[in-house]
Amino acid sequence: MKQLRTPQLWFVCGSQHLYGEGPLREVADHAREIASALNASPELPLEVVSKGVLTTPDEIRALCLQANADPDCAGLILWMHTFSPSKMWIGGLSQLRQPFCHLHTQYARDLPWDSIDMDYMNLNQSAHGDREAGFLHTRLRLERKVVVGHWADLEVQQRLGVWSRAAWAWHDGQGARFVRFGDNMRQVAVTEGDKVSAEIRFGYSVNTHGISELAERVDAASDADVQALIQTYLSEYEVAPELQPGGERHASLLDGARIELGLRSFLEEGGYKGYTDTFEDLHGLKQLPGLATQRLMAEGYGFGGEGDWKTAALVRAMKVMAHGLPGGTSFMEDYTYHLAPGQHQVLGSHMLEICPSIAAAKPRLEVHPLGIGGKEDPVRLVFDAQLGAAINVSLVDLGSRFRVIVNEVESVGHPDLPKLPVARAVWECQPDFKTACAAWIYAGGAHHTGYSTSLTAEHIEDFAAIAGVELAVIDAGTQLRAFRQELRLNDLYYVLAQGLRA
Repeated sequence: MKQLRTPQLWFVCGSQHLYGEGPLREVADHAREIASALNASPELPLEVVSKGVLTTPDEIRALCLQANADPDCAGLILWMHTFSPSKMWIGGLSQLRQPFCHLHTQYARDLPWDSIDMDYMNLNQSAHGDREAGFLHTRLRLERKVVVGHWADLEVQQRLGVWSRAAWAWHDGQGARFVRFGDNMRQVAVTEGDKVSAEIRFGYSVNTHGISELAERVDAASDADVQALIQTYLSEYEVAPELQPGGERHASLLDGARIELGLRSFLEEGGYKGYTDTFEDLHGLKQLPGLATQRLMAEGYGFGGEGDWKTAALVRAMKVMAHGLPGGTSFMEDYTYHLAPGQHQVLGSHMLEICPSIAAAKPRLEVHPLGIGGKEDPVRLVFDAQLGAAINVSLVDLGSRFRVIVNEVESVGHPDLPKLPVARAVWECQPDFKTACAAWIYAGGAHHTGYSTSLTAEHIEDFAAIAGVELAVIDAGTQLRAFRQELRLNDLYYVLAQGLRA
C-alpha cells in the first residue's frame, strides 16, 4: 500500500478518586489488560496503546490536546470503568479533534452471584459510568461510534475493527494530496465540486497539473526501466500474443509501460495519494492511461475518471479501510443493465480503469481500440470480478454539503463476454433493482463509484460519521417512501445542525 502510515489507537479509561487508591490500581490493571487484549486481536488493524486512567479535568484536557498534536494518533477508544463524573470531560472533549469510539463494556464478563458485595458494585459500575459519559457526548453533540458488549467477544472486537479502519482512512486523508491531470470532462455536472469545502471537511487537497507535465515524465522514462517493467507484465498476467516481445503490437505495450513509469514518478515525487485524468486532455500521451491506472490502483492509489477528484479521494479512503482484508476495491461505473424479468442486473465497468484487486482470476493483458480521445489503442487488463457480497459507494457535492450514498449489492456470475474488451463486474442490487436505482437517483448518487468486495456498509457509515457528512444507505430493508422522507429530513437537519451545536 503506497504512502500508508500505521498510526495508533489510544485506549483511555475514565474513573475518579471517590473509592481510594486501591480500587484505582485495580482499574488501571484492568484497563491495561483490555488494551492489551484488543491490541492482540487480529480484528483490529492498528496498535492499541493504553493511556492509563484519567481522573481529573486537567488530566483529561491534557490528554485530548496531546492526541490532537500527535501525528501517530488515529483516534481514541473511551471506556468508563467506574463512575466518572462527565463534567470533568467537558474541557477535554470540547478540544478533541480526533475521532473516538465509546466502548460500553465491563471488565468481568460474569457476575459473581454468590460473593458480590458493594465493593464489587462500586468498582464495576461501567453500566453507570458509561451512561453518564454517553449523556455528555450527546449533550456536546459529538459524533462517535458506540460499541456494546464484553471486550473479549469476537463481535465486539469486529465492530471495533470496523471503526478502526474508518479512523485509519480518516487519518490517512489528513494532509493528503490528490492531483488532477487536466480538468473535468466537459459539460458533466456530478464530477464537479467545491475543492475548498472538501479540504475543510475531509482534510485533503486537490490541485491541477497540466497533462504536459506528466508527458515530460513519461518521455523521461529509461528504456532499461521500460524493459524491466515489461518482464513484470509477462510474469504477472496472461499477455496477448500480439503484445509479447516480437508481437505485432508490442510497441503499444512499451508505450503503456512508459506511461506507468511516468505516472509513478510524478505521484511519488509529489507525494500524491491519488489522481484523475480525462480522455479530453491527453496532449503528449500516446494512449489514455489504462494499464498504468489499473496497476497503480492495485497498489493503493485512488483514481477517478474524467477529472472526478471526489471519487479518487473516496477510492483511496476505501483502499485504506480495506487494507489487509480479503477481496478488493476499485473505481467503478454503473455502465449498463440486464433487465430480463426476475433477473435485473447491473454491468459495471469503465473504459479501462478497473482495479485488478477485484479480479476473480489472473487478468489478461490486451490491446483494443478506444473510440474516444483520439489517441492510439490503449493497453488494459481484462477480467471478471470476484463473486459475493459487495458495496457500491458514491460521494457527491450537493452545494450545501457532501453526501455519501451506499448500496449493498451481490456480485454474480454471468455469461462469457468475448467481445467486451474491459474488466467488468455484474451485480444485483439490494433490496431489488427498481428500488435501489430509484433511491440512488433520488439521493443524487453519481455514475462513478468506489466498489468493494472487502468492505461493508458499516465501514462507510463509520467513516461518514467521523467526517461529519450525510449518509444514505440502500440495503435489504430500504423502502422508497421512507428513504425519500429521510432525504427530506436530512435537508432540514444539515441546514440547522451547525446552529444546534451551541
